[in-house]
Amino acid sequence: MRMLCASTLIGEFFVIGFAGLVAMKDPDLAMGTVWTVCGILMAVSVLLCGLLSRQAGVWLGWALQGALVLSGFFVPVMFVLGACFAGLWWASIHFGRKIDEAKARWAEQAAAEPGAA
Repeated sequence: MRMLCASTLIGEFFVIGFAGLVAMKDPDLAMGTVWTVCGILMAVSVLLCGLLSRQAGVWLGWALQGALVLSGFFVPVMFVLGACFAGLWWASIHFGRKIDEAKARWAEQAAAEPGAA
């Protein structure tokens, strides 16, 4: 699960940066504010990669997904991209856990086979 979730978070890192470039063109938004918010969100996305072994990391990831969707109020395409990444986040958790369970089952079966070292 960690690998799939970390891949999603790294993808979000780049999307947040590109959204910052788009938001920078809005005359109503201060460039310093845009890059402060984007920088914080980009740092959070990378730091969350290290927290994925804890349940809190997964929940903080969901909070980041919500923030991405809500950023659509400033960069409208982020409604769509945020929803796409929220779906990827769900899939990473859902299928990642299934993969982890299958790996554990295979390891258990390999250990139980006669002649296994």
